[in-house]
Amino acid sequence: MNRELIVNVTPAEIQIAMCEDKVLVELNKEQCQTGFAVGDIYLGKVRKIMPGLNAAFVNIGHEKDAFIHYSDLGNNFPSLSKLVNSFQPGKRGLRVDTMKLEEPIEKGGKIGAYLQVGQLVMVQVAKEAISTKGPRLTAEVSLAGRNIVLVPFSQKIFLSQKIRSAEEKRRLKRIAQAVVPKNFGVIMRTAAVEASDEDIERDLKQQLDRWFKTCGTIRKKAPTAPGQLLNEMSRANTIIRDSLNGSFSQIAINDEELFKEVKGYVHEIDPSMEKIVKLYKGQVPIFDNFDISKQIKSLFAKYVSLKRGAYLIIERTEAMNVIDVNSGNRTKAEDNQEQTAMEVNLAAAKEIARQLRLRDMGGIVIVDFIDLHKAVNKQALYEEMTKLMATDKAKHTILPLTKFGLMQITRQRVRPLAIEDVSDLCPTCHGTGKVEPTILLDKKIENQISLLTLDRGHKFIRLVVSPYVASFLTRGFWSLRRRWQWKYKVRIEVVEDQSTGIIDVHYHDKKDNDLLKR
Repeated sequence: MNRELIVNVTPAEIQIAMCEDKVLVELNKEQCQTGFAVGDIYLGKVRKIMPGLNAAFVNIGHEKDAFIHYSDLGNNFPSLSKLVNSFQPGKRGLRVDTMKLEEPIEKGGKIGAYLQVGQLVMVQVAKEAISTKGPRLTAEVSLAGRNIVLVPFSQKIFLSQKIRSAEEKRRLKRIAQAVVPKNFGVIMRTAAVEASDEDIERDLKQQLDRWFKTCGTIRKKAPTAPGQLLNEMSRANTIIRDSLNGSFSQIAINDEELFKEVKGYVHEIDPSMEKIVKLYKGQVPIFDNFDISKQIKSLFAKYVSLKRGAYLIIERTEAMNVIDVNSGNRTKAEDNQEQTAMEVNLAAAKEIARQLRLRDMGGIVIVDFIDLHKAVNKQALYEEMTKLMATDKAKHTILPLTKFGLMQITRQRVRPLAIEDVSDLCPTCHGTGKVEPTILLDKKIENQISLLTLDRGHKFIRLVVSPYVASFLTRGFWSLRRRWQWKYKVRIEVVEDQSTGIIDVHYHDKKDNDLLKR
């Protein structure tokens, strides 16, 4: 597999596209100078305790207060709180590796026992602000490197579940036990398998330096809290840190400053791959040059085409995402329906796995596959979907097909959608996709004219309508307008208005007052 990272820097944002074999699979956006990225560490101030939710709202400087639940405080929150208090002005700061840890919090305790309004807390952004919700926080602070994740106060060694080799597990545990300081835990990432002992030790030292620097910043920020203690790497470097391997053929960037930053970071973590970082200087926009702009437009599409006429319909609702698989005009349908259904479903599964990453669809996803009758095919489709989703770094769960042919997928999203819905609600159908039948339009208008003339005595009516309806009402010598004037003994004036809905009608008097609102 050939992977590329294309970075488009604009004054307002940085767009990061990841392609696999020239096909766009991920699109990330980082707003310039907005902050509040996942992984950032803040010194926040508790604003409100919510006993009913067993949670609290914390001010970290965002326009909306951030949210932290009791379960996100972490077992060692009392020790973290003690550390933060030790760095208040006039106090001597503690070091994690020499301090005595406090007793863990109660498993089913109440948040009011550990947080009070106005209290300063060290927190980390676990989920960015999305839509109307503020950021989601955690007090289980961790610092991620390429090979390891440093976890203060943990004292445990964890290994990535993707590490299968027993010999490699023993090596990594040995390294961790030898170099991890007291009162620190560590998570060995999958990338550590390919790293040398020296690389892992250097990575650990870098994260320890970042932690001690973060603690030292508490004293400066406390008088003016809330404030940021540690800024996570740029989104581009974070993706490189988590994804860079031998399958990358190039990282193209159209901004010289970011190019130097990324090249320096790649040199630091893997000098042999520094040559794949390239500065794009072409006259054509970078996304157009790599054929990404056209693929981004598909993110807005409701319909996604597959091979040989099959297609997907993707719709997002408030509660869930729904994907319908359609075979279209497949010619094999008459020969072997089960085989055709399986072929379409397998092709759809591949595209669905890509679309979930590309659109960063979160929450519940319901996929309506074409009905399969053989249990072996249903199981094969489920296994294929599981295999295709294995490369998705977002936490997800896939359930086997139900008897109705539905597959349920849950997927976590920690960042806002890369592409937001930019459509407005139709003023005519009000989002239903349906309007009143035009064949009944003349009858509806005549009923209103009858009401205004016979019941209310009006002698003049101005109809404000779209050009389409105006043409319909005034067409021919014996038009509908003339017939209604003669029948109801009223003068009718038809006025075209481009801003009026295609079948909307407004009834006004000579002074343009709305007659139906009187």
